[in-house]
Amino acid sequence: MSEWVRVASVEECGSGCLRGVEAGGERIVLVNVDESVYALEDRCSHQDFPLSDGTLEDGKLECLYHGARFDPATGKALTLPAIRPVRSFPVEVRGSDIYVQVE
Repeated sequence: MSEWVRVASVEECGSGCLRGVEAGGERIVLVNVDESVYALEDRCSHQDFPLSDGTLEDGKLECLYHGARFDPATGKALTLPAIRPVRSFPVEVRGSDIYVQVE
């Protein structure tokens, strides 16, 4: 069954921010691109390193360890060495809180 879990406040995840959080036993990275918040599995599909250690470049999430880039909105792998997407989660901003839907 899916549930919505509060994971952070908007203040904790401002524009350009990457923030690692946990919700329902899932490691998640929140990505704020131009005030839109996205949630992805916090694990690079290339070698399982945390994406929350990475950077946000031109609106794309870049893994610190091998340079793979991902689309924050969809989790799609954009550059090698990653070829598989990472899972994305629905996000809602409710007032000043960020919620992620997890199973």
